[in-house]
Amino acid sequence: MQPVFDGHNDVLLRLWENASNGSDPIREFVEGTSEGHIDLPRAQKGGLAGGICAIYIPNSAHIELAKPDANGHYATPLAAPLERSPSLDIALQFASIALRLEEAGAWKICRNGRELEETIEKGPFAAVLHMEGCEAIDEDLAALDVFHAIGLRSLGPVWSRSNIFGHGVPFAYPMSPDTGPGLTDAGKRLVKACNRKGILIDLAHITEKGFWDVAQISDQPLIASHSNAHALTPVARNLTDRQIDAIRERKGLIGLNYATTMLRADGLEKADTPLDDMVRHVDYLVKRAGIDCVALGSDYDGATIPAAIGDAAGTQNLVSALAKAGYGDEELAKLCRKNWIRVLKQAWHETN
Repeated sequence: MQPVFDGHNDVLLRLWENASNGSDPIREFVEGTSEGHIDLPRAQKGGLAGGICAIYIPNSAHIELAKPDANGHYATPLAAPLERSPSLDIALQFASIALRLEEAGAWKICRNGRELEETIEKGPFAAVLHMEGCEAIDEDLAALDVFHAIGLRSLGPVWSRSNIFGHGVPFAYPMSPDTGPGLTDAGKRLVKACNRKGILIDLAHITEKGFWDVAQISDQPLIASHSNAHALTPVARNLTDRQIDAIRERKGLIGLNYATTMLRADGLEKADTPLDDMVRHVDYLVKRAGIDCVALGSDYDGATIPAAIGDAAGTQNLVSALAKAGYGDEELAKLCRKNWIRVLKQAWHETN
C-alpha cells in the first residue's frame, strides 16, 4: 500500500455542517460515518495518511452547476461575494473543530515538515490547515497572523467568487480560465505576507490573470492543489498548457482533482466516470510537467468523484490503476506523497 498525502479536501465543511444539525464532529470523524468521503476509519483503510484540509465559507444558498444545454455546455454564475464578519465567525468554528480533533488525538495539525513526515509515517492523520477563499481575512491582514498561529499553512486567495483579494473562475464548460481580473492591491499584499510567513499559496480557483499575478510576485513554487488539464477537459477550473509549463519551470505542483466534471472529456457530473479518465490526466500532466510536479488533490467531501473510488477507503484503487498504467514504486511514492512534502517544506522555508 502506498501511503497518500492528498492536496485538498473539505472534510471540515462536512463536519461543520453536520455539527450545525446536532452531530458531534469529533465522534463522527473518529468512529466513522456512511456520509461523505473522509473519516479516520476510511482513511486508514484506504491508506490516506493525511491531507490539506480546507476552511471554506459556504454561501448561504447552495451552489449547483448550471444544467447543460443541448450541446452539453454549461456556465454557472460566480457565487455571490460574502461579508467578512460572518465569514470570520464560520472560519473560527472550522478552526475550533480542527483543534478539537487534534486534542482528541484524531489527527495532528502539521505546522512544519518534521511533523508532516512523522505523522504521515506513524499516524493518526496528517492535517495541514488551508483557507479556501480568504473572506475571513481583513485587508490589514491581522486575522492572517491569528490563523497562522492556530496552524494555517496554506491558503487560496479566492474560491470561485470575488473578494477583496481577487477574482475566481466560474464552474463552466467549455471555458477558458481567463475569465476576469486577477489580484487586487490587497491580494498582492496578501501574497507577499504569505511569502514572509511561510504560507503556501494555492492557485486552484483563481483566474488566469490572477495566476500570472501570483507568478510575478511570489517567491514560492507555483501550486494548483486540485486542478487538471484544460487540454483534456476544458472547464474553466482546469490549467492551460502555458500554466502547466510555468508550474514546471517553478518546480511547483499540480494535484489531480477527482471531481468528475474536471476529468471527463464532456465535463459532466457523473459518478460512473472510469479510472482511465484519471490516469489520462495524470499521464498528460506528467508528460507536460514531469513526475516531480504532479500529485493528488482529491477534493474529497467537496465534489462528485468516480464511483470506482467511492470515498477515502477506495484511495488505493487509483494507486493500483496508476501502477497498472506503468508507474513504478518510486514514481508512485512521488505522486502519492513525496512531491507534496517537497513543495510544502519549500513554501514553509524549510530545506529538503
